Amino acid sequence: MNLPNAITIGRIFLVPLLVVVLLTKFEGHLILGVRKELVGAAIFGLASLTDWLDGYLARRRQQVTTLGQFMDPLADKLLITAALVSLVQMDLAQSWMVVVILGREIYVTVLRSLAQARGVAIPASPLGKFKMVSQVIAILLLILGDHIPEFATLGRIVLWIAMITAVASAVDYYRRFNTVIT
Repeated sequence: MNLPNAITIGRIFLVPLLVVVLLTKFEGHLILGVRKELVGAAIFGLASLTDWLDGYLARRRQQVTTLGQFMDPLADKLLITAALVSLVQMDLAQSWMVVVILGREIYVTVLRSLAQARGVAIPASPLGKFKMVSQVIAILLLILGDHIPEFATLGRIVLWIAMITAVASAVDYYRRFNTVIT
């Protein structure tokens, strides 16, 4: 196993740790003397950075593999899904917004899989990448917003941006899917 794939698998292992930190009621909201929100944000931030790092290393070291191409988007979806569902459970994100965002993930995955089955790759779009960045920022702000109300407000605004971008990105993927399939 190469380093980029090991980093991707490490991101997958951070997902249950994130959920435990976010959803467990710690006495005094502290984990080893540190506020649980900071620990959760650190775990999520580290996992998000590994998304960039594994791709960068795979391209730079010419270690792009089929396993990595499969595992990387899976790890991303697991991380974002776990974080968003946890935020709903914590009453920091509205469930209907999370359903729209996660529904987009399923929809785009199906479109890309159908295209791949026909031998056509639909690469990530700049809009999809912006969506991912806005999701990461929204999630970080919302996690920290459990302790800092101003971050919660800003996080909700950025989550709206992420949701609107998710819908626009889904429309863009559908348009590109129709272009390459027909």
